[in-house]
Amino acid sequence: MSAVFGSLKGLKPSQRARLEKLAFRRVPPDKALTQEISRHLTELSAEIGRQIGVLVDRKGLVRKVLVGNGRSILIPKLEGWRVGAGRLRGLRLIHTHIGDEPLSQEDLSDLALLRLDLVAAVGVDDQGLPTMAHVAHLLPENPGGQVWRVLQPISPSLLDLDFAAFIKSLEDEMARSFGGRAVDGSRERVYLVGKTSGKEWEVEESLAELEQLADSCGVKVVGKTYQRREAPDSHFVVGKGKLQEIVIDALHKGAGVLVFDRELTPAQVRAVSDFTELKVLDRSQLILDIFAQRAKSREGKIQVELAQLKYALPRLGEKDDALSRLTGGIGGRGPGETKLEIDRRRIRSRIGFLEKQTENLGKQRGVRRELRNRRRTPIISIVGYTNAGKSTLLNRLTKSNVPAQDMLFATLDPTSRRLRFPRETEVIITDTVGFLKDLPDALVAAFSATLDELCDADLLLHVVDISNPAFEQQMAAVEELLEKLSLHLTPMIKVFNKQDLVEPDLVRNMCARYDGIGICAHSSKTLSPLIGRMEDEILSLISGSEMRRTDGRIAQPGLS
Repeated sequence: MSAVFGSLKGLKPSQRARLEKLAFRRVPPDKALTQEISRHLTELSAEIGRQIGVLVDRKGLVRKVLVGNGRSILIPKLEGWRVGAGRLRGLRLIHTHIGDEPLSQEDLSDLALLRLDLVAAVGVDDQGLPTMAHVAHLLPENPGGQVWRVLQPISPSLLDLDFAAFIKSLEDEMARSFGGRAVDGSRERVYLVGKTSGKEWEVEESLAELEQLADSCGVKVVGKTYQRREAPDSHFVVGKGKLQEIVIDALHKGAGVLVFDRELTPAQVRAVSDFTELKVLDRSQLILDIFAQRAKSREGKIQVELAQLKYALPRLGEKDDALSRLTGGIGGRGPGETKLEIDRRRIRSRIGFLEKQTENLGKQRGVRRELRNRRRTPIISIVGYTNAGKSTLLNRLTKSNVPAQDMLFATLDPTSRRLRFPRETEVIITDTVGFLKDLPDALVAAFSATLDELCDADLLLHVVDISNPAFEQQMAAVEELLEKLSLHLTPMIKVFNKQDLVEPDLVRNMCARYDGIGICAHSSKTLSPLIGRMEDEILSLISGSEMRRTDGRIAQPGLS
């Protein structure tokens, strides 16, 4: 027997028994509702003065009986009734409205949020008889942007709708619409939710960067929005009403993932996931997913898995739907065989093992550094915001073929090449992982081994994408991270890349202001001033090192 959901307080035993008997009622599979089921609902609804409803499956069986109050009805969590892409849930809601009221906004929200086959509200007159049925169903994605269709009110006895054929036709149309979306390679479809606080231009700029991250992750962004608030909602991040709008739009556009432009607490992930029944990720998980795809070396793979496990550990509670939705696809990728469902003990054991591996790799790098130091080879490290053109510059300077793409975090593993200057000075030049503003401390810590390479640098080339409208904020983000790594005192040359995409006056002004050099990394002809400046700096450092050595002081690493 189906359970009765809702408060039964104040009901007589006979009324409770009649509610339980509703579970044995049947609706013909080819009928959306009938006069008989409508009358059973309205008579009891009028008697107790509350809304009453039933959830009916496609076989016509009543699966749940719902008891609300005089104005609304609450649908419990529909466990075991998952929906898929281009499909509805397989349940329809038939309930009463005291009086002859049309469908409420709550009814329509339930229809969209729960992906119900149909919602029908039957009016109740003074004698407890059914009046008019107000019916609505979802629509496939259409240019007009309509999510649902509300039919004209009609008496339940006159509703002539072949329900089984109608639902099949509707789902076929939805499947075709969804199939048309998948022509771009079946990329996962995501919906972005921006920050709630900060200046409007900062929120929009950060949301645009999140979209770039999603593109680098290989997913398709089908929608994005944000809500300005004094502080994020502790439960849903955005307001509940706004979250309803987001999930309705996301589901209508075929998105299966919500990505928030902030770091979410475990409780927020669980609450939003339970409310929306969508996979929920935050900015950190998106970045980790990109790292998981980009890592090629053994060291990079170890660092990515370590970061993923450290991020997952505090978020492992009891196994729930929010956790299980992370399995597979975006946010669930990794170079190892890690599953988020493994227990804390196994995760801690794996973290310990990976940390030892990282420590051993660090010792190996130390041996290589000592070898370079004995050979007295200076080191130049290229740093900068992600997608600023660091790998392209390395390729032009050293005639290498390091992969360089116009996307965030195209390069993850550090790459070193030798470079000989015109005056026969030889250096090692290293390309490092790109920086990002608001990079979580956990990610910085996980990649500390990679960033340790910067500690050996005798000179830093800070590459700036001057064509980016936010290049000064990106510069500040890089300098802030360098200061955290205690590298802000290392000699540095600011290199303003992509000068061909902006006005020459801007390049000249920025070079004068920051004592920098303008280049186009794709054109070797623009690199001569930079090469000359780099050699002058290295020769000056070597000269200073020689002077200190004659004074009996310890020379700098790499220049001794």
